[in-house]
Amino acid sequence: MRYSSDTVEKAIQELSKLPGVGRKSAQRHVFYLLKATSEQVNSLAQSLKDLKDKVKHCSVCFNITEEDPCRFCTDEKRDRHTICVVEEANDVVALEKTGQFKGLYHVLGGVLSPLDGIGPDELRVKELLSRLNEQIREVIVATNPNTEGEATALYLAKLTKHLNIKMTRIARGIPVGADIEYADEATLARALEGRNAL
Repeated sequence: MRYSSDTVEKAIQELSKLPGVGRKSAQRHVFYLLKATSEQVNSLAQSLKDLKDKVKHCSVCFNITEEDPCRFCTDEKRDRHTICVVEEANDVVALEKTGQFKGLYHVLGGVLSPLDGIGPDELRVKELLSRLNEQIREVIVATNPNTEGEATALYLAKLTKHLNIKMTRIARGIPVGADIEYADEATLARALEGRNAL
């Protein structure tokens, strides 16, 4: 369907590119924004612009941050002997909601997926290995419980086997094939408490 305004059409096209937003949802959002005040629309536009201008990756753990190093890496109250390895920054948010983990994080930026051309060099594996010093006693691998997540966990276990570091994997509190990001806090808390050695 074509609209009498090219601007409306363009806005619908752009919003429908977002994950989980189809053309009808995008259309509803655009017509809502047309009714909103200029201040509301400008505030939304500015927050989206700030996402690209201000948010970056921490140079230590690769979580998203506005400060470098991030708040987790500079927080002296966190357990500096444990690193939790996750796929993406949204997994850090999910784990923090449980209130169970008080250590440091490392965001890989994905998982091994040879079919998609993602090998160890496309992930932040080297950076993880450089963080594993005598101070680190445990690495918790909290990748998603799917084929790629399991392959990544096994790969990391093999790489670190010669180190005197306990490698653990979060327990099966999360259904196979599910994403950590969508798990509830209680399930994630049980998964952290019942983690197993790799």
